[in-house]
Amino acid sequence: MTTSSNQPAPLDRRRQLELYQRAVKTLPGGTDSNFRAWGEDTIYLDRGRGGRVWDIDGNEFVDLRMGYGPVILGHGDDRVDDYVNERMRRGVSFSLTTEDEVRAMELVCELTGWVDMARMTVSGTEATMHLMRLARAFTGRNKIVKFEGQYHGVHDYALISVSPNNMADLGDQDNPVRLAWGRGIPDAVADTIIPARFNNIERLRRLFERQGHEIAAVIVEPVLGNAQGILPQEGFHKELRALTQEFGILLIFDEVKTGFRFARGGAAEYFGITPDLASFAKAMGNGYPAAAFGGRRDIMSQLPEKVSHGGTYAGNRVAAAAAVKTLEIIRDTDALETVHATGRRMQDGLREVINEARLPFNFTGHPSMFGIMFTEKVATEYRDWADTDHALYDEVAVGMHRRGAMPEPDSREPWFVCEAHAADDSVDRAVTAFEESLKAALDGRARTHAADPGARGEAERAG
Repeated sequence: MTTSSNQPAPLDRRRQLELYQRAVKTLPGGTDSNFRAWGEDTIYLDRGRGGRVWDIDGNEFVDLRMGYGPVILGHGDDRVDDYVNERMRRGVSFSLTTEDEVRAMELVCELTGWVDMARMTVSGTEATMHLMRLARAFTGRNKIVKFEGQYHGVHDYALISVSPNNMADLGDQDNPVRLAWGRGIPDAVADTIIPARFNNIERLRRLFERQGHEIAAVIVEPVLGNAQGILPQEGFHKELRALTQEFGILLIFDEVKTGFRFARGGAAEYFGITPDLASFAKAMGNGYPAAAFGGRRDIMSQLPEKVSHGGTYAGNRVAAAAAVKTLEIIRDTDALETVHATGRRMQDGLREVINEARLPFNFTGHPSMFGIMFTEKVATEYRDWADTDHALYDEVAVGMHRRGAMPEPDSREPWFVCEAHAADDSVDRAVTAFEESLKAALDGRARTHAADPGARGEAERAG
């Protein structure tokens, strides 16, 4: 229920505030991840079911984060959970191989259609780390090219030029700097990573002509998952594939977010590209901690004798069983078609709301994983994010939490859609929460502008 000023009644957060005060004594920031540490606004959940989550104070939300993308079917999916529960009763961790692991990787190869061999690990971070090592070993070169604004996990080699707020920190447009994200990353490690600009094949060619003999691989999220899913321009991936082959450089698709979400064969199928290597995680386990890396047989065959890879929990039965059942569902049902149709329906509702407000905007990404950018310009790289009204987006996202829908309160993170969102009124509730939050934000701006005509311009420039 909302007040007459279009503001909803405050959420009950008493238990969460109490837990936050308790948690910060033992967990830095009160959480197990920097991305969840929102000070006293940190959210502590109790449970999830389908496309909904409930916090420990009992507040219910349409979940538009879906754990940053893993939950492709829905929270607590009985098909997956029942299978995992049955398998895990046989034991979870052996540091020996079970048939579940073999079956999971057979399914990865089957669904992608181009992966010859694969191995499981526990996280996307580990998957991209091992792929970089494999690429270096196979080519005998040490440097890796990554694109600004792309996120490949939290190992040292990945934390370069990820997501600054000030685009000037990224350096000159023709010669981007290696911007380390946080302290503790040795210069010697950072110097092996070469940042590049997404969707700019000519600058990439000049880079290859200058340093191609040093470059082992290009790692790329097929869309910028850390920047609202900015899409490649027409032909970019095709030209990138040809360019890497010309210079003997491996192409790594980081499909941690896009894998088994954009299509059964992931973004490689969706864009019609065959990379050399790829990482997978998130959607392959419907929320269970399953991840994998794989690719060409001649590259993957460096394991086990020439390149190190291991992990006590790699391929543990819980993760392997979850991957088996989730990938079988994706293969054998219309789950992905439902996800995509639901995303399009959500976008239709949002489009109507934004058009009525007469705001310039663009959808980014794919219907299963999309962003909303308040701008007339179609973003083609991370630097374009700075020219959007991301302050308005963030205000709307926070307002949606108070109205029972939960996107990430940061304009760089896409909305994620799951199969279960189609089973109830989640789409309508999400669109209504967005509509009410947008109206409240715009009304607030109008009041501020009326009180101080110069304030809105200053706020927009600050955003």
